[in-house]
Amino acid sequence: MNAVLWQRLEGALVFASALTIYGLTSSEELAWWAAILWFFSPDISFAAYLAGPRIGALGYNAVHLYGFGAAIVAGGMIFACPLAVALGWLFLGHAGFDRMFGYGLKLPTSFQDTHLGRIGKDR
Repeated sequence: MNAVLWQRLEGALVFASALTIYGLTSSEELAWWAAILWFFSPDISFAAYLAGPRIGALGYNAVHLYGFGAAIVAGGMIFACPLAVALGWLFLGHAGFDRMFGYGLKLPTSFQDTHLGRIGKDR
């Protein structure tokens, strides 16, 4: 298997694990519809591309790192904030979801250029 396939498999495992843990530990923190909205909320970071591809990649990548969701989970646990723990699991799951479908971390050249390869119609 090539490296991209391994990273997509890793994304699938992170996605499944994060949502399973969310379901077992945090699902009472948010209504199901709110959980769906929060799950997809990291994608709002694409708005950073209005400032250009370099700033856009920085903003997008900041909230699509596995460490972003993990840090929110940890902070929520340290400060006994169940809502933060729930959001952290959703953000971590979102990062895995994106990687599973080949939407990797962005390169500063273009939104379509990712660490998993080029995305979009012009592949």
